[in-house]
Amino acid sequence: MSEPLLEVRNVTMKFGGVTAIDNLSFTVDRGEIYGLIGPNGAGKTTIFNIITGNYFPTEGSIIFDGEDITGTKPHKVVEKGIARTFQNIRLFKSMTVLENVLIGFHDQIRYNYFEAILRLPRYHIYEKRIRAEAMGLLEEFGIAEFADYNATALSYGNQRKVEIARALATKPKLLLLDEPAAGMNPKETADLSDIIHKIKKDYDLTVLLIEHDMKFVNAMCDEVTVLDYGEKIFEGKPADAIVDPRVVTAYLGEFTNA
Repeated sequence: MSEPLLEVRNVTMKFGGVTAIDNLSFTVDRGEIYGLIGPNGAGKTTIFNIITGNYFPTEGSIIFDGEDITGTKPHKVVEKGIARTFQNIRLFKSMTVLENVLIGFHDQIRYNYFEAILRLPRYHIYEKRIRAEAMGLLEEFGIAEFADYNATALSYGNQRKVEIARALATKPKLLLLDEPAAGMNPKETADLSDIIHKIKKDYDLTVLLIEHDMKFVNAMCDEVTVLDYGEKIFEGKPADAIVDPRVVTAYLGEFTNA
């Protein structure tokens, strides 16, 4: 029997008089790739913001790895093992590719301020280890050759890889991907699909993703929940979602062109 890692329980989110999420529940099992899909404005990113502690839900709770983390501060959510990427790529523009990924290791540093200032042995030990791990992640994504490039000088697809690599640097149990294939060409999308499957296996990850590209969703996801105006209208296999009348209606024919 599958073991739940993430449980969204009866979550409602209201902004003034607007209900963005309406009594939503779903469960992501450990080791699963789960899709959260729906038209623009369906409430998908709102759920990500609730899971990661950026929003406190009006009602309901978020259970992660058996613990109620509802309203936990975002940095504490990361410490508990949840990392995310964003729909609009967020990289440090003044930093190199390697430096962007090194940021993800911040909470794993075990030397203090004075050891860093004085360059004492423990500082060098941790810096060497973290740098090697960061380079390993860049190699995993096939972008190690760009380590010393300014991160924003890379192609859109490679910038997305840098962002995912930085998220992995936090050593998550659950990786949240917000439209990871957005803006990518078909080859980049296929490459990203292969990479996500590989890192899921290599890093023993569970993945929850938001995506509009249904071909990508079909290739990636074990299960999906479909939202429309904050309400769950479907839960099940991606192949079944495509032909579900309520889903097709919600997308106004988008799926038939996917």
